[in-house]
Amino acid sequence: MSGLAHPANEYDIVESEPPELMGRNLNSAAHLLASATAFFFLAFVFAYFYLRSLNNDHLWKPKHVDPSLTLGTLVMALTVASAVIVRLGLADHRAGRRAAWRLKGGVAIAVGVAAVVLQVVEWTTVGFGPADGGYASVFVGWTAFNVLFVVATLVWLENLVATAVRYRKIPSGAPAPGEASGDRRRRMGHDIADPLSLVRPGLEALSFYWAFLAGLGVLAWVILYLA
Repeated sequence: MSGLAHPANEYDIVESEPPELMGRNLNSAAHLLASATAFFFLAFVFAYFYLRSLNNDHLWKPKHVDPSLTLGTLVMALTVASAVIVRLGLADHRAGRRAAWRLKGGVAIAVGVAAVVLQVVEWTTVGFGPADGGYASVFVGWTAFNVLFVVATLVWLENLVATAVRYRKIPSGAPAPGEASGDRRRRMGHDIADPLSLVRPGLEALSFYWAFLAGLGVLAWVILYLA
């Protein structure tokens, strides 16, 4: 039994999966993630209208609790712009314009990061905290978790762009031995015969989820700044 768990065991032979299977898995995962995200932020929508209706001691939204509409609008607009750029990059990838997609991917990351930075700037200028009434608690919690989801999505996008850039000069289906194995020092076989084959399904899944998250950002903007 000890021989089965010996760390020196080799694992050169790995059962490969066709990239089409991973593409379908990514598509399903993106839809499931969107559903879970919707239910997560539904809690903030409920909290907003519930606490607003209660308005205990008329402390729902004191006078000093007034976030900047300008900064909030810019955050929302940049998030939507990043999602639109990703969608345009996906169109480029489908059309075979790989260099254009990589450029748009990099721009989308920069625009998304700008949205996160402006959100942090807004937090430093609002002049209230989560304990300053029901609105303040919903605002801080909602925007904080929104930033968390946005950052995670930007990391996902960065991984796709990095993969596309890393393998851009490698002929399709011909990476270096062990390059796509996940452990080049111990295994010379490939987990993925062509790493680039997973960029498009990953980008399609990301584009769907990023657009969905941007839509939630618009909803948050309407409720938190205009309602």
